[in-house]
Order: sequence, then C-alpha cells, then structure tokens
Amino acid sequence: MMKNRFPQIVQIAIISVYLIFLAGSIVRMTGSGMGCPDWPKCFGYYIPPTSEDQIIWKPNTTFKKGYIIIKDEVLFVAEKDIKTEAEFNIKLWKRYVKHDYATFNKFHTWTEYINRLATVLSGFVFLFLIYAASKFWKEDKRIPLLAYAAFFLMLVEAVMGKIVVDTNLKPGLITVHMIIGLIIIGLLLQLKFIISTDKKKYNYNSLFNKLLIISVIFSLIQVAMGTQVRQFIDEQVKQFGFENKNYSLMNPSFKFYFHRSFTIAIVLVNFGLFYINQIKNLGYKLVNWIVFLIFLETITGILMYYAEFPIGTQATHLLAGAILFGLQFYLWIQSRRTVSSSK
Repeated sequence: MMKNRFPQIVQIAIISVYLIFLAGSIVRMTGSGMGCPDWPKCFGYYIPPTSEDQIIWKPNTTFKKGYIIIKDEVLFVAEKDIKTEAEFNIKLWKRYVKHDYATFNKFHTWTEYINRLATVLSGFVFLFLIYAASKFWKEDKRIPLLAYAAFFLMLVEAVMGKIVVDTNLKPGLITVHMIIGLIIIGLLLQLKFIISTDKKKYNYNSLFNKLLIISVIFSLIQVAMGTQVRQFIDEQVKQFGFENKNYSLMNPSFKFYFHRSFTIAIVLVNFGLFYINQIKNLGYKLVNWIVFLIFLETITGILMYYAEFPIGTQATHLLAGAILFGLQFYLWIQSRRTVSSSK
C-alpha cells in the first residue's frame, strides 16, 4: 500500500516545503520574525498567547516554569512555577537576554506561530516519506537514501530555526536556512524523477544543457543575495518602523544593486533556454513555466522598489524564486537522462 502511495507522498512533501517557504515569506513580509521570542514554544506557551494580558506581570498570579513575561519593557522568564506576590520580586525571575524584543503584537505572534506550525506538519509528512521509502531498500537504494537525506536536512532546518530566533534573525544564518531549504527541494525532486513513470526522451543540445546548469547556479546566487537584501530591508524597518516601510530601500547597499542587476543575466540565460528549446524543438515544456516565473519575479521586484512594497509582492517574489529553482533543477535532471541516452 505504501509503495503505491509513495509518488503522492513525495508530491505532498514537495508541496509542504513550498508551503514553509510561503509561510516564511509572509513572516518576513509582515515583520513578524520575532513574534515569538523563544523556540519551539512562544512566550513559553505551546499555543501562543492571544492578548498582552497573558504575558504582563501581575500580582497574585501563577506563572509556570518557562513562561516569559514583559515587565517594564524587559523580558523575564520563570525558572520554576511562580505565584507572584503584591510586588515584583526579581529574584524569582531570570532576565531573557537572547535579544531585546520586549513587545507583544498578536498578529506578529500568530503569524510566526503559523509558520512554525507549517514546519511541524511538514515534519509529519517527512516521517511518512522515510517510512514509505524504506520499503524500496532492496529494489532501489537511492530512494530511501534520498528520503533519509531530505529528512535529516529537515531536522537541520529545525535546529537552524531555533538558532535564527536565538540570534535575533542574524542575516547569514537566514541565508543558510534558505539554501538548505532549496537543497531539500532538490533531493525531493530527484526522488520524484526516479519514481516517475514518464520516461519521455528529449532531443539533446549541448548549449541548452550548459545554459541550464548556469541557470541553476544563477538562481542559487540570486536567492542567496535576495535574502541579504531582505535583511537590509528588515534593518531599515527597525529604524523607521513597519508603518514607514516605504523608506526600506533608502540608500540601498551594494547587495541590492547586485541583486537587481544580476536579474539581467538571469533573464538572458533563461530566455536563451527558451529560444533554443523552440528553434531546436527539444520539447521541454517546463521552459515555458520558467519564463513565466522569470517574468513574475521581475515584475514583483519592480513593484517592490517603485511602488513601496504592495501587499503580497514580497511573498510572491520569494515563492516564485523558490519554485523557479525547483523547475530549473528538475529540468536539469531530465536533461541528464537525455545526455546519457545520446551516448
């Protein structure tokens, strides 16, 4: 039964990872990255608080071990179960010093919580994935090995998520976090290709295959640089306030100009793929979707810069970039089969 359902499980696993990308992009778009100061809990709760009243210090109130409160714009954590007295007793509390985020915004908190929930649900999908993949051990060892590798990287991503929160959204770690996510997508797409029943052969073209490899590398570079630009925007938001996000790209850094200008190279390479695919009649249908995503990426990038971040453009921009990488990578896998068949 599991073997018969395995293609669907792989497909759901791929979708679940992209949903994490989407949830994460919404977190960044709304400035909710520190909506929960701790991990995996949120203010010490498994289900986040819904009002500030739950995390404000109050007299004659019980707080369980691990609960985080706000007192005089400072975070404190209960080291044991506490029944507060009439006056605040600092000896009963430990200051939470991992970062200085000491405000509560219900929208930001629950946005971040939903992002974490998407990750947890994806984790259950991956448990089904490795269980089902293990059934193929004698038949094709590549299947369980790829599934185990993807699951291991999901665990690494979970640890990275905690480190990102503990380091107050350190830029370099966010970039690594994103790249590992793309590697997971690559492993799952390799798995999807192995179990695919579509054995269609394509016409081989050396220039097309070389440009395809370049396009995959370029997408990785662009995504990595994009996370750095996003971090610059976050820093600007901290300085001017989320309500003044139109100031986010004032005096942009070199990384922004590189990210923007590098789009030209990406467009040229991918339109080169489109042109060769058409004139040589190679038959790669994914190329048309790649061109569409390039267009979508470009348009949303322009809108963010010139139209002051219209709602949804940031999430669309990031998700389109992740899907673009996935399509390019899968196209590369298809081309490898064609290369081997042409020898």
